[in-house]
Amino acid sequence: MTTEKTTLREASRVEVISLVDNSVDFNSSSNKNFVQTFRQWVKPNVSFDLPIAENGFSVLINVFIDDKIYRVLFDTGVSSDGVVINAKRMNLDLSELDYVVLSHGHYDHFGGLLSVLKNIKKPKIPLITHEDMFNPRGTANNRGEIRKHPHFPKINNLDSVDIINTKQPYFIADNSTCITGEIPRINTFETGYNLNRIYVSDKWQPDPKMLDDRAIVFNLSGKGIVIISGCAHAGIINTINYAQKITNISHIYAVMGGFHLSGKEGEQRIPATITELKKFSPELIVPFHCTGWRATHALIDSFKDAFIYNSVGNLYQLK
Repeated sequence: MTTEKTTLREASRVEVISLVDNSVDFNSSSNKNFVQTFRQWVKPNVSFDLPIAENGFSVLINVFIDDKIYRVLFDTGVSSDGVVINAKRMNLDLSELDYVVLSHGHYDHFGGLLSVLKNIKKPKIPLITHEDMFNPRGTANNRGEIRKHPHFPKINNLDSVDIINTKQPYFIADNSTCITGEIPRINTFETGYNLNRIYVSDKWQPDPKMLDDRAIVFNLSGKGIVIISGCAHAGIINTINYAQKITNISHIYAVMGGFHLSGKEGEQRIPATITELKKFSPELIVPFHCTGWRATHALIDSFKDAFIYNSVGNLYQLK
C-alpha cells in the first residue's frame, strides 16, 4: 500500500456487487449481458430471503489481477446490520475481506461498520479512512440550528483493525485499486453544500467541501478506468477529472455510485453535470443511492445505451 506516485495496474476483471442501496428491483431485465440481478446469480439451497433496501450505500468489489482476487468493501450502509444481512442472503462471506474503505464520514456510509469488522477473521484488516471522518457531523437549518448526525463508531480498541488515514491518493491491492484521497473542487458548479457542518476545535464549523469525500478507481484492461463514488460530495465531474489526473488515463469506461444530485442544491447541478458527462462518453453509467429520481431520469434520457438502473443484489462483471 502506498501514497507515492505510481501506475495503476490493469485488472483483468472487476466485479461489483450492490450490497446496500436505496432500492430493489429483482425482476427487470437489462440489455447488458454482464449484469445479473440477485435472482439470476444467487443460487439458493432450498429457499432464500430477499436482500433489503435502505437509504445507504455499500458495494463489494472483487478485483482480479494476475492469479489473485482482492476483496474490497466500499462503505457499509446505514443500519447496524443491513450490510451483513444482505451479504448472507447473497451467500457472500465478509470474513474474507482484504480491505474496508470508507468514502466519507456520513452515517449512511459507515452505519454497518462495527458489524462488518466483527465478522472479519484476519488479524489486522486495513480500514482506510480520512481523519475528518472521526469528527462529529451535522446539518444546519436556515436558523443556524444544527441537526447532529449519528457519530462515527468507536473502533480504536478493535484488535482486528489497522486504521489508515490518508488525504492523498492511496494504492492498495497490489496497485490495482486507487482511493483518490481529497478531490480538488475545480469547476464552477460543484462547490459543495453550504449547510454541512463539522465539529472541530470545540465548535461547529462550516464544512461545504467535505474534503474527506473520496472515490475508488480501477484500470480495467483494454477498457479504461472504472470510477465508483460513494456520494460524490466533491461532485461527480470533479471526481472524474481527478481520477483521470492521478491515473494518467483519459478514457472513462464506467462511472458508478452515488452522484448526489438530489435535493434542491443537487438538482440545480443536473444540467451542467449531464453536459460535462457527455464529454467523457462513458460506456457504462450506474447511479446509486443519493443520485435522486430527477437526475436518474435525466441520465436515462441522455445515456440510453450506457445507463443501468441499479438494485440491491445486482452483480456487475466488468471485463
